[in-house]
Amino acid sequence: MTFYSIILLIHVLSAILGMGPGFVMIYIVTRATTMTELRHAYLIRNRLHNFVMVGGTLLLITGLTMGYLRPYLFHMGWYVTSLILFIVALGFGPVILSPRSKPIKKMLKEHGDDTIPAEYYILAKRLFFYERMENVIFVIVIALMVLKPF
Repeated sequence: MTFYSIILLIHVLSAILGMGPGFVMIYIVTRATTMTELRHAYLIRNRLHNFVMVGGTLLLITGLTMGYLRPYLFHMGWYVTSLILFIVALGFGPVILSPRSKPIKKMLKEHGDDTIPAEYYILAKRLFFYERMENVIFVIVIALMVLKPF
């Protein structure tokens, strides 16, 4: 195996590790029917988020390393577009998702009753909208990487 092949293997494994859990994070919390279940679902979600962060970081590092090793990639439309979309998706976390998840985290800590308040559904709907947008971006990135259309 060449060094490039090793980096490519790490890149593919990072995509599985980092993006795979991200696609199920919404589903995990939408099945909760009580606050106890919801708190537990968010605990699982937060643990999965660690995989997403590590995988996403490795994806960026290995993707840029492959571009460094094969500079012609920076002239390929699919590569540049994928890189831009990936960076945009990474920016969703601190800029869009974090501010929308803070009220939910606060509610999970402070709400005393075991019934899920109606306000949660409003907040979650806003958060999940942007998470779904991010997932669509990741699907486009994956399609660009596999198909290399331009």
